[in-house]
Amino acid sequence: MATRIKFQQNLDELKEKLLVMAGMAEQAIHRSIEAYRTRDLSLCEQVFRSEPQVNRLEREIDQMALDLLAMEQPMAIDLRFILSVIRINADLERVGDQAVNIAVRVREMGAFANVDLPVDIPKLAFLASAMVRKALQAFIDADAESATAVLKMDDQVDEMNDAAFYALSTLIKEQPEFTPQALNALIIARNLERVGDHATNVAEDVIFWVRGADVRHNLSVI
Repeated sequence: MATRIKFQQNLDELKEKLLVMAGMAEQAIHRSIEAYRTRDLSLCEQVFRSEPQVNRLEREIDQMALDLLAMEQPMAIDLRFILSVIRINADLERVGDQAVNIAVRVREMGAFANVDLPVDIPKLAFLASAMVRKALQAFIDADAESATAVLKMDDQVDEMNDAAFYALSTLIKEQPEFTPQALNALIIARNLERVGDHATNVAEDVIFWVRGADVRHNLSVI
């Protein structure tokens, strides 16, 4: 009994560490988009400075999860939980990477005139971030239905990214003097679309943990 209690405590600690990781990744995205909105390049520097912390925490979580797998030999749902944490951890680190990529582009845009581009980057960021938050809440609540709802949100993010690509490509053709700004905004939109993809992955891992179903390539089973 004592061994089981200790194992459960370790699982709870692993979950808490992952949620800290999630908070750092979300904060990085928020800062990078706020930097885009306000052209406050000091926010970009904050994103850059936080990246080593995110990377270090990713390694700590992976090591803790691997130790639990090696030492405890968990069965069934606990095994799926640990495997899901490892995969979610990787996706959260990549969300942090997307934030860094956005900050790099915002910093590059700072060298050019601020023009009114035909794309609503903050709205796209809001939708992608909402996917991340909803996926993480599904993880906290072990709620496969909420996770399934995240999968359906991804289409909206994809549509906004496609619209941004069309609008910015058209701007480059018609007003080539704005090419640097448009290209950077286009890449930022793509980075945000990738954030939505990572949120989708997190949601799929929640479904795997709770239901034991791998829905990564077959949405018809959810």
